[in-house]
Amino acid sequence: MKRYLFGLAFGLLGYAAFSQAPKVLSGPVLGYAEMREALVWLQLTESATVEIEYWSVKAEDLISKTDPVSTSANTGNTAKLYLRNLEPGEIYDYRVLVNGDVQNFDFPLSFDTEPLWDYRTDPPSFKVAMGSCMYINEEAYDRPGKGYGGDYGIFKHIEEQEADAMLWLGDNIYLREADFFSRSGYLARYTHSRKLREIQALMASCNNYAIWDDHDFGPNDASGSWLYRDRALEMFKLFWPNPSFGYRDLPCTFSGFNYRDCDFIMMDNRYYRSEQSDHHPEQIFGKTQIDRMIDLLKQSRAPFKFVLTGGQFLNTAKVYENHSNYEEERAYIIKRIEEEGLKNVIFISGDRHHSELSKLELSNGNTIYEFTVSPLTSGAASKVTEKNELRIEGSLITERNFALMTISGKRKERRLELQYFNSQGEEIYKWQLLE
Repeated sequence: MKRYLFGLAFGLLGYAAFSQAPKVLSGPVLGYAEMREALVWLQLTESATVEIEYWSVKAEDLISKTDPVSTSANTGNTAKLYLRNLEPGEIYDYRVLVNGDVQNFDFPLSFDTEPLWDYRTDPPSFKVAMGSCMYINEEAYDRPGKGYGGDYGIFKHIEEQEADAMLWLGDNIYLREADFFSRSGYLARYTHSRKLREIQALMASCNNYAIWDDHDFGPNDASGSWLYRDRALEMFKLFWPNPSFGYRDLPCTFSGFNYRDCDFIMMDNRYYRSEQSDHHPEQIFGKTQIDRMIDLLKQSRAPFKFVLTGGQFLNTAKVYENHSNYEEERAYIIKRIEEEGLKNVIFISGDRHHSELSKLELSNGNTIYEFTVSPLTSGAASKVTEKNELRIEGSLITERNFALMTISGKRKERRLELQYFNSQGEEIYKWQLLE
């Protein structure tokens, strides 16, 4: 008996000595970095305790710590860590500790807090990258044949643009048939996509904000009747470090943020979406969400007001899931924007596997724009024959791409420059808008 106990003890010690300690699987992903607080997301290989130590480069000897977070397999071993008591307009470095062990990365861990500029200087310039439709191949669960995803090097080219923020415009994962009907399926799909080596440095290098579309939500073209919409919302919250998620009386992914002097409203085009029918109101956003959006746009003093949505809004072609299929709701939104005299409202959308710019001139002289950016790594729509009557001539792009938006200039003289790049990082289209 003593020999057995000795052997068992020796075996456990040997296992402990040679087993791999918990470590970071995905991330860190930088969420918002406001004047006083920042949010960092990450995912571990297994259950453990994680924390972040951080400091201003101005005072490297003053190190602060986040509250430790214990991860669980039930939540995919994900963690959100809040870096508090920051100062505006400073650079912070940080390190990640798992069970007290410092983690090593092949990219820097650093971020800037928002500057305190209003009433003091002209608004600072900034750059925002954006894209949608990120399909990451996994042969065991993909449909037979050639992989639908590719050109993962596009994320390195986005990183090279040194954007301040990245907008993920929906279809940021592609749920497969094996994933739809279980919590484990959602966790597996998010984990597989998020751990892609090529996106790690990008997601650590800038602020990340995300909306969703059908493939983050459920089956293709799924509406609010999807049986597991609450699970889909839970998973989205677990894996994205957005500033907020809906309202108490309006559970969904609706959110928003301010960046320098511009405002961004993040719409949910799935949770309240109805199927088209003669027997009930047809909606994508729903009136409550739309009215909240209009109220935020009315409050905004921004030279450019951005509305992010998973599907195309302005495109007049009644194809696929374009908002033009929901005529009454689309007309109501346009009417409200016109009645309120809102200027420089710009919708930013994904979904369509092609990119283009659209422009609608209102009767009061104001204009609504739309920037569609798609796809990142999913298959591109090489032949687009639909007639979008509002398309800006020459703007159609039918290959994998991303966009970069640069806002610059003095107060009340702001300029927006929009550039599209292909998957090799080459500029393929440029366009400008003045305040």
